[in-house]
Amino acid sequence: MEILDILILGSGPAALCLASELAKQNLKISGISTKSPYEKWDNTYGIWASELEELGLESLLSHRWSKTVSFFGDGIKDKGNIPTEHHYDYGLINQKAFQSELLKKCKGIEWLNETAKIITTKDKITEVVCFSGLKIKARLVIDASGHKSKFIKRPYLKEVAQQAAYGIVGKFSSPPVNKDQFVLMDFRSNHLNKKELLSSPSFLYAMDLGNDMYFVEETSLACYPPLSQENLKKRLLNRLKKRGIKVDEIIHEEKCLFPMNLPLPFKKQTILGFGGAASMVHPASGYMIGSLLRRAPFLAERLAVFLKDPKYSSLELASKGWSVLWPNELSQRHKLYQYGLKRLMSFDEDRLRSFFANFFNLSTKEWIGFLTNTLPLPKLIYVMIKMFINSPLRIKLGMLNIT
Repeated sequence: MEILDILILGSGPAALCLASELAKQNLKISGISTKSPYEKWDNTYGIWASELEELGLESLLSHRWSKTVSFFGDGIKDKGNIPTEHHYDYGLINQKAFQSELLKKCKGIEWLNETAKIITTKDKITEVVCFSGLKIKARLVIDASGHKSKFIKRPYLKEVAQQAAYGIVGKFSSPPVNKDQFVLMDFRSNHLNKKELLSSPSFLYAMDLGNDMYFVEETSLACYPPLSQENLKKRLLNRLKKRGIKVDEIIHEEKCLFPMNLPLPFKKQTILGFGGAASMVHPASGYMIGSLLRRAPFLAERLAVFLKDPKYSSLELASKGWSVLWPNELSQRHKLYQYGLKRLMSFDEDRLRSFFANFFNLSTKEWIGFLTNTLPLPKLIYVMIKMFINSPLRIKLGMLNIT
């Protein structure tokens, strides 16, 4: 039986981002997935335009907005309808072009329509047994199949906080956002009843797609248990109704649910993860695409170096890979973000609005670096301390877990 250098599990953005970089390394690689890597991805992917510009990939944007705003008022008083202008470009990734670009770079990688059932390691080599009975051996198995992976081991967490969203791409009786505008967070809450105001907060994420098409999505911050799709849909429709807007045509419905506070996986295990399986979702913002694109090249290069040594076992290769993926710097930043997330999860809707209004008073470099996880650890600590110092007393008390 042939022994591969690397077997990749999954065929979504994480799998293809890493596979496209590994394909440059002259390795024997295959991929297996329940879905074909050519099957259209379900969800939309937004990203700050600068993240793609820095990688020379801005051509992958299908839409780009310079008019980027948020609303942090309650929507009842006049000042609640005054937008916070971000003065920073946001974009929507062209899914088809992005997927095609990655697949083009995956030259030489064979993808099989299989699903892993059992993974074992013997004599330094890992064997994957698929549900079909097919057996595949590889020196290193990389699980990029998403956060639901049953093969990646991590510390147990009883209450996994999840971010949920329900969205509609469609046409409306009147524009839900202004022309050429992108709304990052609209926390105006005058469409909610008293019971809803006391439950987990949610906000509107919306954009003008042109040609009388809009994308509107009701999004909850991370919470446990998560808000249901039914609840979010009801909130979205009530939000629109409050503004006298009806949905004329639904072209696409989007439903999202993913964990935000998964612990980092153990570094000593025989399988390496990437993407959601490796806890790469940003605990503060929920974004991951930019991180995948930035971190895949270096990880691929280092894995190629490690694989040149035939003495390394699957455990040693995976452990080295985990150390590259989660060095101390990134691990410490992750812990800080998770602490911040835990505190935000305790905030009520009014305190959250105040927190975010204050957060965007930071300099653009500071808040964009925070949201994209590109601030070096000392700078991240500085920004978090600065944010704390400049916050109102009730926010300070919340961050210190003092009610």
